[in-house]
Amino acid sequence: MADKYKYWNPILEKLPEDQLRNLQLRKFKRIFRWAYDNSPFYHNLYRSTGIEPGDIKTLDDVKKVPKTEKSMLREAQGKEPYPYGEILSVPLSQVTEYRQTSGTTGQPVYHPETWQDWEWSAESWAYCLYAQGYTAEDRAFLPFVYSLFIAFWAAHYALEKIGCEVIPGGGMNTEARILKIRELRPTALLATPTYVLGMANTARNKLGIDPRELNIKKITVAGEPGAGIPGTRKRMEDAWGAKVYDQAGATEIGHWGYDCQEQCGMHVNEALHLVEIEDIDTGEIITSPGRKGKMIITTFDRYAHPCIRFDSKDIVEWSSRQCECGRTFRLLPGGVQGRADDITKVKGVLLAPTAIEEVVRDFVELSDEYEVSVTKVGDIDAIAIKVEILPGHESNLETIKMRLTEELRLKTNLRYDIECCSFGSLPRFEGKARRFKDLRNKEH
Repeated sequence: MADKYKYWNPILEKLPEDQLRNLQLRKFKRIFRWAYDNSPFYHNLYRSTGIEPGDIKTLDDVKKVPKTEKSMLREAQGKEPYPYGEILSVPLSQVTEYRQTSGTTGQPVYHPETWQDWEWSAESWAYCLYAQGYTAEDRAFLPFVYSLFIAFWAAHYALEKIGCEVIPGGGMNTEARILKIRELRPTALLATPTYVLGMANTARNKLGIDPRELNIKKITVAGEPGAGIPGTRKRMEDAWGAKVYDQAGATEIGHWGYDCQEQCGMHVNEALHLVEIEDIDTGEIITSPGRKGKMIITTFDRYAHPCIRFDSKDIVEWSSRQCECGRTFRLLPGGVQGRADDITKVKGVLLAPTAIEEVVRDFVELSDEYEVSVTKVGDIDAIAIKVEILPGHESNLETIKMRLTEELRLKTNLRYDIECCSFGSLPRFEGKARRFKDLRNKEH
């Protein structure tokens, strides 16, 4: 029964589909007009392609609007008004927050927020956290530092809006954070999947503390695919004895998707965003369930730095299910399933790194860490994977390698050179992990 669920904004979250689509059309027209009138970057882009605000009459007309991508945003910045350049759509004096992308895919994108934009960011996170069962009774630990990267900043303010107590965990190493969690007994933890697993390993192996005894009841992860991968989610839940929820967002886009307590897929916050799924090869907009494509996203309510038809490169698909939670926002099964710019051909086979993670994380004999590299041997691709054997399983090394070889072959149609390493020998990550390395271009 939908009555048992709570909604941060029940009017919008349960809006009938026809009214939701009408709302999206009105909001798209508004942000399109705003960018056209106030941003030299968008004005010039739209004038050069011959499209004007009056041309958008239906949601189907949206696909006529040119897409944007990160390289375009980078090229437009660094000019006057410095440093945001021609994308800035408000007077510089109205900018109250500065953020930038993590820079893991190149030069960071500088991102301004007005006071209103920043309030909107916190509001969008509040939808997520409330859907995951956060209440004023929760005490949340946030293990991130005060920095330029947006990280969980908007989540911090959303937790305050909900009424949660926030425990800031910056300025500590992992051991100190775990000891502080044991001391203060928060009920919730927010971090990247990599760091959630890393904290659990540190607690067990360096401090002799069982994370399951630390009182954490729920964990929200973001920043990487992880909670959408069943094996990774299970590892986190088993390690902490807590329910793990997913959230999706980006500096340029805002916070657009989340699990609810039903966990049957990731809800797109369609009251605040318009998501289109584009076929990678043909550019066709996919409307039917079950076909993967790139997510093209528009953020409706952020004005300093509009985000209109942004090519996120995230691979998603529509679900055929309607969530039992009563929200009419559509679902993406598995959430973000990878990135279009991560998908590569190896020996003629299309490979998504998340498929490797899905296999490795299902092996209870292996640690959370692994490393994949693709190289050239002459003219032939070679793919290798290093995995860590957990203590107590060393005697089963050959059996583990045989099983892993077969599971990877079935999942990815590729054969791997597998190297089993001792526990603790592979790199650890606190932020976004980079476990997949394509070294073929670097060899020539």
